[in-house]
Formats: sequence, C-alpha cells, structure tokens
Amino acid sequence: MGTDAIAPREDVRLFHTGEHPCGYWPERTARDLVLDPRDPRLPMFYPTALSWGFRRSGDLVYRPHCQGCRACVPVRIPASRFVPDRSQRRCAARNAQVEARVVRAERSEEHLALYQRYLTSRHIGGGMDDHGANEFEQFLIGRWSESRFLELREDGRLIAVAVTDLVPNALSAVYTFFDPDMAARSLGTLAILRQLEWAQRDRRQYLYLGYWINGHRKMDYKRRFMPLEAFDGRSWDDIEDVVG
Repeated sequence: MGTDAIAPREDVRLFHTGEHPCGYWPERTARDLVLDPRDPRLPMFYPTALSWGFRRSGDLVYRPHCQGCRACVPVRIPASRFVPDRSQRRCAARNAQVEARVVRAERSEEHLALYQRYLTSRHIGGGMDDHGANEFEQFLIGRWSESRFLELREDGRLIAVAVTDLVPNALSAVYTFFDPDMAARSLGTLAILRQLEWAQRDRRQYLYLGYWINGHRKMDYKRRFMPLEAFDGRSWDDIEDVVG
C-alpha cells in the first residue's frame, strides 16, 4: 500500500488550460492542471508533483483535469516488489542480447531519426508525425529536469530510447520510442523492464508510468506490471483497491 502524504503547498500556483483535443479519445476534449511554468522552484516541486499524479512534458508539469471525466489514472510500480509475469519473462529472454546504456538527455541525429520513424509509424495524422529537432527537444528534454536517455542497442544499432526523469526516490518513464519494424519484439515492455532494473540497482522506490486508462488498448500493457499502485486523488494504493 502506498503511504505518501499528499499535502500541497499553499504557495504553488496552478493554472487551468483551455480545452484541447484529447490525446486518448479523439472524440473528446480535455483540460489540464499545470504548475506555474515560470516558478523557479519547479525542480524542487517536481518530485512531490509526481506523487500528486502530475507528469512532465517538456518544461510543463501537468495533470489531466477534465470536466466529467476521470479516465486518466496515475500509476506507478513499487520497484522492489515487482514480479514479472510469464509474458514479461519471455520478453526479457527474447531480448537478452539487447544492451542498455544510460546517457545524457541530449538530442543526436541518431535519436531524432529513430523518433521520427516511430512517430511516422505510430502517430499518423495525430499532430506529432511532423516533429523535427525543435519539437523533439521541446517535448522530451526539459530545461530544468534531471533527465536521462536509456538507450537500447542491438549489435550497436539503436533500437529504442526510454526518456527517463530522475527524482530522489523514483524514476519517471516520460516517453519511449523504438524501431517500428521491431514491434513484435515488445520493445516498450522491454524498456520498462530495464527501467525497473535501473530503479532496483539505484534503490529507488518507484517507477512512475504516467496514466493508465481502463479499456484503452494502448494503455492495457501498464496493468500487466504487478504490483501496480494507482492514485485516487488523495493517496496511492494497489490498483485493485482504487479502480477494482
């Protein structure tokens, strides 16, 4: 059971965004709560904001706050308690030869080329498939965050990158992109398994996975990482106790 005390500071300013297209359900609109992006204390607030169910995108720290919809459920894995299931063990064995390396969060032509191939394959017409170097840095690399790229390579070739934020007691999985021609290798799952190994080596308590949405096919994989904790707006608990 999660035991984080959720006690927001009174001097942290929050803003509501205007309505924008929902990134998960195209027929819906969405709104977010955003921590004041001009606040110089944002790096200090960020670890606590993660424990409140917020996420980072570029320099913005946000949480969905849509009227009449609470589909986005913040989730995290308690790293020391994680036990891979049969499918995850097969994924690890199938990719045992893949090397993982943690590097600074800096764009290279190799990273950008893989990112663009991934978006072209996975997000056609979604507004991201025309991302270039500027969008790469604005979306993935925060000016104030302590971030790393977890590179996955096979025979020296870059096949996946997991953008990962470091906070004192946790890692946060910001975004993962991979070679779309290798989708059958379950590289997204592999990236999480390697991030969990990293968290365990560093004795970090949690790996934050962002949001899980019940019934959304692109989010189903997160529910398979057990035990999984969910945030109900006040505290963290095992996901079965939060959403059933």
